[in-house]
Amino acid sequence: MNDAIAPGRIDPRRRLLAIVLAAIAACLILGGAKLLSLSGSPYYLLAGLAVGASAWLIWQGDRRGVWLYLALLVATILWALAERGTNVWAFTARMLAPGILGVWVCWPLIRKHLAIGGGIAAVALAGFGVAIANGGNVNVYGTLSGAGSGVARQADSNEWAHYGSSLAGTRFSTVSQITPQNVGELKPAWSYRTGSLDIGLGFEATPLMVNDTLYLCTPNSVIHALDPDSGKKKWVFDPKAEMPQSGTCRGVAYFKAGDGTRPCDERIIFGTVDARLMAVDANTGALCSGFGDGGTIDLRRGMGEVKKGYYYTTSAPTIVSGNIIIGGWVADNQYVGEPSGVIRAFDATTGKFAWAWDMDRPDQRGEPAEGETYSRGTPNSWGPMSGDEELGLVYLPTGNSTPDYWSRHRSEAGDRYGSSVIALDARTGDLRWSFQTTHLDLWDYDVASQPTLVDLPVNGQTVPALIQPTKRGQVFVLDRRTGKPITKVEERAVPQGVMPGERLSPTQPFSVGMPSFDDTVLSEAQMWGATPLDQLWCRIKFREARYEGPFTPPRTTPSITYASYLGGINWGSVAVDPERMVMIVNYNRMANYTRLVPRKESDAMGAKVSENGTIHIGLPVPQMGTPFGVSTGPFLSPLLMPCTEPPFGKIAAVDLRTRKVLWERALGSAADSGPKGIAVGVPLPMGVPNSGGSLTTRSGLVFIGATQEKAIRAIDAGTGKKLWSWRLPTSGHATPMTYVSPKTGKQYVVIAAGGSSTMMTQAGDHVMAFALPGK
Repeated sequence: MNDAIAPGRIDPRRRLLAIVLAAIAACLILGGAKLLSLSGSPYYLLAGLAVGASAWLIWQGDRRGVWLYLALLVATILWALAERGTNVWAFTARMLAPGILGVWVCWPLIRKHLAIGGGIAAVALAGFGVAIANGGNVNVYGTLSGAGSGVARQADSNEWAHYGSSLAGTRFSTVSQITPQNVGELKPAWSYRTGSLDIGLGFEATPLMVNDTLYLCTPNSVIHALDPDSGKKKWVFDPKAEMPQSGTCRGVAYFKAGDGTRPCDERIIFGTVDARLMAVDANTGALCSGFGDGGTIDLRRGMGEVKKGYYYTTSAPTIVSGNIIIGGWVADNQYVGEPSGVIRAFDATTGKFAWAWDMDRPDQRGEPAEGETYSRGTPNSWGPMSGDEELGLVYLPTGNSTPDYWSRHRSEAGDRYGSSVIALDARTGDLRWSFQTTHLDLWDYDVASQPTLVDLPVNGQTVPALIQPTKRGQVFVLDRRTGKPITKVEERAVPQGVMPGERLSPTQPFSVGMPSFDDTVLSEAQMWGATPLDQLWCRIKFREARYEGPFTPPRTTPSITYASYLGGINWGSVAVDPERMVMIVNYNRMANYTRLVPRKESDAMGAKVSENGTIHIGLPVPQMGTPFGVSTGPFLSPLLMPCTEPPFGKIAAVDLRTRKVLWERALGSAADSGPKGIAVGVPLPMGVPNSGGSLTTRSGLVFIGATQEKAIRAIDAGTGKKLWSWRLPTSGHATPMTYVSPKTGKQYVVIAAGGSSTMMTQAGDHVMAFALPGK
């Protein structure tokens, strides 16, 4: 047998191949040696030596270089199976790029034995395609138990009158024209453009549909009223808000203050990104002159100094017992003593101040006296709230006292009420109960999800329950009258060891009576990459960081936090079908990479308190007033791809009777994702990062956008099967809603598609409506 490749002449293509292989070998050898020195896998060093030897032989024209590379591919397959079994995405990271390169390496053999080589390649490609397709399959774990039995049917409503459909925040609609049988026929009915392309954090609005009008807000607080059948503009109100870089608006509130015979008897109430609370006539868009000061309340009143972009509302106001109840977003990690997280209530008719719950002034319900302010730096509530009119309670999720990654400055009340769900009396502001989901939070695990209220069957009785999802992926189920857990919650020991002077809770609460989303404990073998080279980089970074499982505390050396501050479950919360007793959960599976930066180093790097509440990319955030700045963000490779394995986003259904997962699947494809944010255009069903929520309908459908992929989709709530999807102008990082038009009797599904700077998706200003043709 002749082992030479075209002896006697220099083949420039062979030389180029050898140079490419040599460069890859150098990266593998250097990186592999580094990884091995960190007690990591020896594979990369050994693979680098093998690739280097292959490169030298191919440069010499020796065919043994081809056989050596083929042997490395076989060894890599065996190593991949040993490390991660048949996990298709783990296999892809290890084999896809080397396999493609292998075609170039082996081209002389393939060309010589075209029939055999082509057949092997075809089989390999077919097998790879089947494996990838199976990566997007639904994992079904059970069937729904006793659907509809013993559960009261919800009152019919064709409207979407609250941010979460109802005050309970279920994101459930009783309308049912669109069914699993006909949803495949759904087509665009109309599209509306708001003209607001300055999206801040993102276009996250969920419209309301009340009395034959659709109401929505843009990220810069402009209110649009639309015809629900045509999408044509009825009126627009522009408050001329000064837009911060981080602004957004998730929704508005509707309130009926009279019998409809006078102006502003029906009104739309909303917060602005420059900290105002406003009311406009629902029919005309004119300011309600009898509300507050000519239709406006200055939310900076009593707050002391509020720098631009440091405090405003991002979620829809919640109206319970005739009071508008609001919290606010506060800039993260800038300095000790940022604006207060006070919760305030105003009369929904007059705008008159009703009460304040300021946790550091627990016995005071009034506004601060002249020269005083609400307590600064207390935990805030920026996520959507919910309410129970019968109990007269409002339920609010809380963040923690910023800065987030150091706790010594926090008050006793800040320690007690941070990262919690809290019930207040909607009439008086008195505290009824609180439940903490994370003790002494040092991981930015503020509770972002709207509490969802549902009456659950428990031991033969119906119990008024509250479901509180968290960024941790833990879902707590509480009695909403008392705050006591309905499902089992267990305090578990967590990693210790913090910087001198810091505090740490020895245990954290885990909702063991409910499924967790998810409870993966990371390992080096689970590090991922688009190629073996960026996977190697991620492995090195993993080994360089401290990671001891959930709640690994931050230090001056890097640490890994999983789940990340994106979630788990974020502000999109969950959707609950209270008739089927099914909960729909969409969540992320990503990690954060965090390092506390000593003050001197942080200052030298140029970390400064922001003038407008925004974060300077590439620099640590200052956390002024603490000993450390902090550098934190998603754990990404140099290609800006997650270092953890796909799926990066999933959706699941839970039977609330049995508290078991019914099904789960990857959420979204990679069509609009890729290295350095460049869309690959290939719809690999790998599950992608998501931000936004879902809705459920009586007919048994789930509608959800939320993903980096520019799509809205319909899923069978019982089986998890995707029944329909439609391409959106840009990503729909919002919660969709549905209604039936009072004029035409037609059901529509509507979603805002405007992208998100947080999710690195294209900015847009579209509102899209879908309906069955000819209905």
